[in-house]
Amino acid sequence: MKTKLFGIVLLGALGTGSLFAQDGWRDRRDLRRDYAERNSEIRDIQRDRNKIAYDRWELRRDLREGNYRAAERERAEIRGEYRDLNRDYRDVYRDNRDIRHDRYDSRWYR
Repeated sequence: MKTKLFGIVLLGALGTGSLFAQDGWRDRRDLRRDYAERNSEIRDIQRDRNKIAYDRWELRRDLREGNYRAAERERAEIRGEYRDLNRDYRDVYRDNRDIRHDRYDSRWYR
């Protein structure tokens, strides 16, 4: 009886070590995803800036030619692009915050 009880206690003690073992790969995987997401948002920002520049060129052309209806459509497109750009800026800010928190959480000297 004592050996069985001792065996169960020993098995439980050895099993708790694996419960407290820390794998860092999950944290690193989360960081990699955050970095990839931030980089894609930065590419979206550059694309949006290029679209805005082209739409502004079209707006100036339409105003120069006197096509005010097309100019109004271009203004609406530019407003939409600026909204999208601001959303991308907010996403990059959140991704940077997530990266900062994940890096803080995955310190080796915890």
